[in-house]
Amino acid sequence: MSAMASVVLQKLDGAPWDIEPYLRLGGYEAWRRCVKNEVSRDDIVAEIKRSGLRGRGGAGFPTGTKWDKVLHHRVKERYFVCNAGEHEPGTFKDRYLLKHYPHHLLEGCLIAAYSVESKASFIYINHEYEEERDSLEKAIEEAKARGLMGKDVLGTGVDLELELFSGQGSYVAGEETAMLESMQGRPAMPRQKPPFYPTDFGLYGKPTLVNNVETLCNVPRILRNGAGWFTGIGTETCPGTMLFSVSGAVDKPGIYEMPMGTPLRRLIEEAGGVPGGRKVKAVFPGGPSFAMITADQLDLHMDFDSLKKAGTGLGSAGVMVVDDATCLVAETLRYSEFFKVESCGQCPPCRMGTINLASLMSKVERGEGTQKDLDSLLQLCGFVKGTGYCTLVTGAAVLVQSSLRLFRQEYEEHIALKRCPYQAVAAGVD
Repeated sequence: MSAMASVVLQKLDGAPWDIEPYLRLGGYEAWRRCVKNEVSRDDIVAEIKRSGLRGRGGAGFPTGTKWDKVLHHRVKERYFVCNAGEHEPGTFKDRYLLKHYPHHLLEGCLIAAYSVESKASFIYINHEYEEERDSLEKAIEEAKARGLMGKDVLGTGVDLELELFSGQGSYVAGEETAMLESMQGRPAMPRQKPPFYPTDFGLYGKPTLVNNVETLCNVPRILRNGAGWFTGIGTETCPGTMLFSVSGAVDKPGIYEMPMGTPLRRLIEEAGGVPGGRKVKAVFPGGPSFAMITADQLDLHMDFDSLKKAGTGLGSAGVMVVDDATCLVAETLRYSEFFKVESCGQCPPCRMGTINLASLMSKVERGEGTQKDLDSLLQLCGFVKGTGYCTLVTGAAVLVQSSLRLFRQEYEEHIALKRCPYQAVAAGVD
């Protein structure tokens, strides 16, 4: 973590599930105020709204607006789910939070579930996160031992449990409607829209509040320190900090907490820069589902609005750096294969589109492609974008379009040389 880590998350002494260090830092104070009715549910939601907190799971939707909709929904049977499914390539911040800051998450979950009067509350966790689940379970045991959750919380008569649900190991299962389907014993396939938002039609067909791990970890500190504290960091439209998962061609890959709006160049410098004397060639600012940016765009600000304006997106801040020794055709093929494998197959354009995109990309990378294949790639991207129940096939199309637009010369070199020029250099061929 960078020096900015103290802004939202502070290092804790002892085991991650040890409640004492968290309590010394003011942990569960906000929860006590909520459950003892020192602050109303409407006041809680209003403070989250004033903070400008936006969802850290990818969409950047205003958190307070989502809470308000569930709390005031005409249907009184409501549910809460924390989405810790995290399957996006290059994103591993939820894993870090689950393992090292479970009490931050638990308090955020308790406040969220209480605020919307949830009938039952869940944490949907990636089944591969075994150590992280252990950490969370031990933290739950400690919180229960202190009377902070379970039956008759702190003697207030409030009953609130958090049930862990082991998620399916697929990329699509992290999409919130697919997650809710799997929690009801059905295949993890995204729902057809409308109805789109779980706030209207969620778990068991009832209004459901779904928030990401990092989003919820911000909640206790906002309520304890006030919305003004949070809005003093970041940008006007994207306040607070963001946890950036930085990987790829950097000297120190890891999790970096930086203010929203931090220039990409600074983030890469914090991660040690590109090793081996190499230079940045491209960056996926929000994972492979968003358009790449090139070395001349490193001064772009890392926030939802700035990146959207630049034609890409922040997503869940999985920042993947590509150096100038990397073949972008091969890199694009790698993620095209990922999307092909991870498609649930429910939507024909997605099922066939991802297969055909990966097939054409493989043909070009092998040196067997033609100019017609490049035209076919772009045509296929145009056909499949926006056609799925979820954004998987759109992400697959954006990946190829972005790669071809920015690095077409590399594709044409593969065609002209009838081989990958980068593999030839690595083998000592000139």
